[in-house]
Amino acid sequence: MIARLRGLLNSVAAEACVVDVNGVGYLVSASARTLERLGSPGSAVALHIETQVREDAIQLFGFLSEAERDCFRLLTSVQGVGGRVALAILSVLGPDELAHAVASADTASIARANGVGPKLAGRIANELKGKFGAVALGIGAPLPVASASASAVRDAMEALAGLGFRPMDASRAVAAAAAELGDEAEVSALVRLALKKSAK
Repeated sequence: MIARLRGLLNSVAAEACVVDVNGVGYLVSASARTLERLGSPGSAVALHIETQVREDAIQLFGFLSEAERDCFRLLTSVQGVGGRVALAILSVLGPDELAHAVASADTASIARANGVGPKLAGRIANELKGKFGAVALGIGAPLPVASASASAVRDAMEALAGLGFRPMDASRAVAAAAAELGDEAEVSALVRLALKKSAK
């Protein structure tokens, strides 16, 4: 199995790149975020690789960080999530953003990915809850929402999104507010405290 590739970037397409390693070109599928950060053709690149072997093909998936690779592995452990869908999710959510979306049951953020509907987003959030502790994330690791009702949290996040907040920022602010206010928090109280916390 190939676990890592280091070489020169030969070309970049919409969903994949070709890495030249000593004259051999490896076709590597990657998220849009990863592809944007690879640089121009001829640049030196090093990618963590997840190799998937099927009856009809061997496919390489590339990641700039181990955290992104580990998130990919978690995503593909969910029924209905193949490599292409996992990359689509990682194209819109970085590892810490995905972990936070799962912890806060923010299915709307997960469903922004191409090919992910509300039902699949709900399954991902449900099946992966509590599994991101093993993934080495950055400072933006998830703030678990252990209080306030899921519907109140969701409504508060939608309210902040309507005020122009990015989904990830809204999720963080509401998570912090929910942790402080407790299970009985109403949407209006969550929104007020979230706005207050985000202004700090």
